[in-house]
Amino acid sequence: MQVTNNKKKWFALYTKPKHEFKASLQLESKGIDFYLPVITRLKQWSDRKKKITEPLLRGYIFIFADEKERNISLEQFSVVRCIFDNGRPAVIPEWQIDNLKRFLSKDEDIIVHSGIVPGANIKILDGPFAGVIGVINNEVKGKTIAVNIDLLNRSVLAQLSKDTGFEVIKN
Repeated sequence: MQVTNNKKKWFALYTKPKHEFKASLQLESKGIDFYLPVITRLKQWSDRKKKITEPLLRGYIFIFADEKERNISLEQFSVVRCIFDNGRPAVIPEWQIDNLKRFLSKDEDIIVHSGIVPGANIKILDGPFAGVIGVINNEVKGKTIAVNIDLLNRSVLAQLSKDTGFEVIKN
């Protein structure tokens, strides 16, 4: 977990298609703290199977930066723009980045769903995702938890067992 500096904030950057890893290299060379959430999947071709590491949220990379570093990051070839909200660079709450990191630290099958999954805000109490805050969506095959990054309009989904405990968070 990063030490919070009052001037540094989490921002989401939009990259060129299939340039997430190149953007991470460019940001690293400039000394800018970034987070590129990745997953490893087993891909099958007609003649072989291979484990592939790919970005979880295609086209996005997160930076932990002050305004000067954010501007430097926008000068990088692989970065298209910063995500804006109400005419200002959108600040991603640190708890959403922490939730995403905690979510990805577990070796579970993960699905990325475009759009915000409706439902109650919850905190998982036990199991592999204990401590994760997200939105619950009841499905026929059990429970599905979604960890939302609201400004990107993306949700990361994982199946929970029926006996996983959680509490509803009051807004």
